[in-house]
Amino acid sequence: QVQLVESGGGLVQPGESLRLSCATSENIFSINTMGWYRQAPGKERELVADIISGGSTRYTDSVKGRFTISRDNAQNTVYLQMNNLKPEDTAVYYCKMSGKRIWYAPISDYWGKGTQVTVSS
Repeated sequence: QVQLVESGGGLVQPGESLRLSCATSENIFSINTMGWYRQAPGKERELVADIISGGSTRYTDSVKGRFTISRDNAQNTVYLQMNNLKPEDTAVYYCKMSGKRIWYAPISDYWGKGTQVTVSS
């Protein structure tokens, strides 16, 4: 079973930056979409940003201009650069990848276990 390993979360003050990384535990034949979701206490999980294989990106409105998603296809890794963090960005951030583990397999979704981001003064 493919596992996604996230890193880079932590406790920061408002206005500071963090960079999240997410890599696969094994090689995957092809990955269509890589993305980051977050879930704050008492709220539903929401899409933060995602990026397709061609490089197109989309962001939730609240992070536009502050967060940047990027991917390294050779390393099956996705990053989320988060600048000017705000207390409302506090949440558990989850990595998600959609793709084929091997060429003949169906497209599947893979999730990481999450990394905590806390923005507080």
